[in-house]
Amino acid sequence: METIKIGILGYGNLGRGVECAIAQNPDMKLVGVFTRRDPASVTIRTPGVPVLPAEALEKGLDIDVLVLCGGSATDLPAQTPHYAALYNVIDSFDNHSHIPQHFAAVDAAAKAAGKVATISTGWDPGLFSLMRCVAASSLPQGENYTFWGKGVSQGHSDAIRRIPGVVDARQYTIPVERALAMVRSGVNPTLTTREKHKRECFVVAEEGADLAAIEREIVTMPAYFADYDTTVHFISLEELRRDHSGIPHGGFVIRSGKTGAHGENTELMEFRLKLDSNPEFTASVIASYARATYRMAQKGETGCKTILDIPVAYASPLSGEALRKSLL
Repeated sequence: METIKIGILGYGNLGRGVECAIAQNPDMKLVGVFTRRDPASVTIRTPGVPVLPAEALEKGLDIDVLVLCGGSATDLPAQTPHYAALYNVIDSFDNHSHIPQHFAAVDAAAKAAGKVATISTGWDPGLFSLMRCVAASSLPQGENYTFWGKGVSQGHSDAIRRIPGVVDARQYTIPVERALAMVRSGVNPTLTTREKHKRECFVVAEEGADLAAIEREIVTMPAYFADYDTTVHFISLEELRRDHSGIPHGGFVIRSGKTGAHGENTELMEFRLKLDSNPEFTASVIASYARATYRMAQKGETGCKTILDIPVAYASPLSGEALRKSLL
């Protein structure tokens, strides 16, 4: 069995999750954790693996796939094209409306360097994207609906934490129950973004910070909060740690469609995730597609890829023969 050498850039919730996921995959080996913090301040789980400054990556180290665990708001738009010029990389960029621009920038860098870069990998974008594609292909006469939550969005929480004056934050995405019930009834309603979800934010602010300005910046933030009914609660750090320390999430992809000569039959497809740990599950998906990234690189492919471009068998540690025997 080949051993895939994995590096991790960023050791927050997602980076720690990737480390745990690597330990569950016998064909993977963690060879380094890279951080913008003082490496001496970072303690990891895996014995014997060095923690190094991010600048060490500029040397072109012996890494098969570099997993980028930064945030989508400001980290990944710069990091992924940069490191795609040096390594095969994978990220979890989750700002859906900006994926086309991110893809273009990463694709140019990866192709120029002869590398493979897989972006927007996790569960949404990621597994949910795959399900939306399968559902729409299977039921062309129908509509796709995606509901997230109730759960903590890592990307949205990170976007709040980047606001000046914010110490920490958790953002919950909550489906609107009326909209969910309408979709499951098969009536294929037309729903606005605001009608499908609401967002609830719990924010710890610095002492003396302008709370009104922070709230205004949150609720008007394009691509994150501006299109939703958003509620902001300011709480203490103790309350945040006591009541919001977990990172659960989940959601549904639902397609309601018609079949038959006259569309007389209604078919409903539903894919659900219920997660105790959003970052750990996201990390597990990333690890499997790090394997796919490595396999594509071994085949001589280059450029940017998404989960929609990659044969699902590439993500599995099993051979094609084993997959056909056990899963087909």
